[in-house]
Amino acid sequence: MPAARFVMALIAIGASALSTSNATADETGMAAMHDWRAERGKACFVDHFHSGTGEGPTKAAARKAAITDWEGFTAFEYGSDWARFRSAGSRGIDYEKTAKGWRANVEARPCRKQIRSSRKR
Repeated sequence: MPAARFVMALIAIGASALSTSNATADETGMAAMHDWRAERGKACFVDHFHSGTGEGPTKAAARKAAITDWEGFTAFEYGSDWARFRSAGSRGIDYEKTAKGWRANVEARPCRKQIRSSRKR
């Protein structure tokens, strides 16, 4: 069943990307399902968060792994335009000491560079 859901998700992503005329080359078209708003010169999701988790021997290594996890999933779902953690809104990070080092959990709302329309309104 999980494989079937994955295939269906890929089909939906592909169909959405093909049918979305205002998607850039680095977007999947799936971001259109969320509300956005302008923040600090970027377009950000209003209330949709993504999270990422990572582990490492130090807090810095765990944070880097968690951010990589957040960026990877965000890029898969919406495209790399949305997948820059440093540009995300409402960023948060928590740490937990483990037997092997540290675990980090990050959470943030995806944002992307504001695209200005060349059309007159």
